[in-house]
Amino acid sequence: EGRHKPRNRTAENQPEQVTFTSVPESTTSVTLIICCQANEYSHTFPRGPASHGVLGFHSNMLPSNHRGEDRRSSATCLPGRGGVLFGVFDGHAGPACAHAVSQRLFYYIVVASLPLRTLADLDRAVEEDRAGPPLLEWHKHPQDHSGTNGGMSSFHSLRNYWQERLEDEDEDEDKEDDSRVTSALVNAFRRLDYDLSVEAQVHLRVSLPGEGLPLSSPLRVALSGSTACVVHVSNGVLHVANLGDSRAVLGVQEADGRWSATSLTNDHNAQNPDELQRVLEEHPRLERRTVVRHDRLLGLLLPFRAFGDVRFKWSTEMLSRVYKTRLDLVSAVSEAVRTLPPHYLTPPYLSAQPEVTRHRISPADKFLVLATDGLWEMMHRQTVVQLVGEQLTGFQQQRPIVPGMGMTLGGLQRLLLDRRGRVLSVLEDQNAATHLLRHALGDDGYRAVAPNRLAKMLSLPADLARRYRDDITITVIHLNELNT
Repeated sequence: EGRHKPRNRTAENQPEQVTFTSVPESTTSVTLIICCQANEYSHTFPRGPASHGVLGFHSNMLPSNHRGEDRRSSATCLPGRGGVLFGVFDGHAGPACAHAVSQRLFYYIVVASLPLRTLADLDRAVEEDRAGPPLLEWHKHPQDHSGTNGGMSSFHSLRNYWQERLEDEDEDEDKEDDSRVTSALVNAFRRLDYDLSVEAQVHLRVSLPGEGLPLSSPLRVALSGSTACVVHVSNGVLHVANLGDSRAVLGVQEADGRWSATSLTNDHNAQNPDELQRVLEEHPRLERRTVVRHDRLLGLLLPFRAFGDVRFKWSTEMLSRVYKTRLDLVSAVSEAVRTLPPHYLTPPYLSAQPEVTRHRISPADKFLVLATDGLWEMMHRQTVVQLVGEQLTGFQQQRPIVPGMGMTLGGLQRLLLDRRGRVLSVLEDQNAATHLLRHALGDDGYRAVAPNRLAKMLSLPADLARRYRDDITITVIHLNELNT
């Protein structure tokens, strides 16, 4: 953890050793600030029960690929018991799957958790061609969710899901809240992944040779892949659903003011012994040497759980048919998916079953950092929490000082000088996610940003940037006031 290693999700196109290019003289501090702030976003929630224990959040993302493959989402659930949702999505073999999941998953979570009576009202509204109640209030940067989301096919899939829930006579609506939320998250993840697969199969049957393959094409979505880390906050309780190797880390302020980091997720890759054992046990002993090779699934894929990536899930017969009859479509998706995986004997190899963690927010829990692995490859979780905590504390120290009785001018001067020293290093950024981005790219080893290193990292050409870092997407969720 905390190591910076350039890498691809799939094993093709391994990075070569290169040297940094020189920083153009025209690169100025203003340019660097604009670069880091281009995708930043923040939102403050009104105080009260509707915030569910969230004060607000800061978010930012910085692509390394020519077309960034990360996505992010944040929204308030409007009907039913409500809640607030946050998610980061790390795509591979192209951005299509991450893009689709970032737009569709939250709707599946709402549908999975709504009371059946509310779902019935929603279905009647659709049937009668009248406006139904809104399900989500999105909180997003203007460029987030740009482009199509699959149109009517994705809506029909979602409607089929809620109609199946309405027809399920065995569904238990009397579950306790914690069990209900956990079930809703697991069911939503699995159902969306199932629908992505079905939509791709339908597309294969109806598409014609020579047709183009736009970003929203169901086959492009299903052949590419995406990890996902989603946080649901409701009535002061966090549920974190994780699929892959993005992470959620809690920033805790101890009684003495020190900061500690608590992980709420486990990585689903070969570095996690339990996850590695799970994958090996799901396949015959004869495949023990081929299921995971070079720490990758079938020697190709780093995460062991993800949306999409149907070439690690579909039957051997189906994949063989696709590669024999529609190689034109497969080749149009990505270079990484142009060949069948080796030793493909007992699919599925890849899972879309999320691991869900529950945590009740305590007064010491001040914020949650949700980020794709691009951040965690460059910074240890304790460093991340320390930087955010010190930044928040620095802003707090800017509040007006009210001298106590008997304080001398000399004592007040010492107090002001001490406060000035603590806040100088955090005043560059108003946004905590931007603060982490700058430190991840330009840290000098002493928790300060070296402008020249930051300039070099930001000025790398697109074809070189990926060799030094991954896409980075960060959302910092503020949960409680800091201790004074």
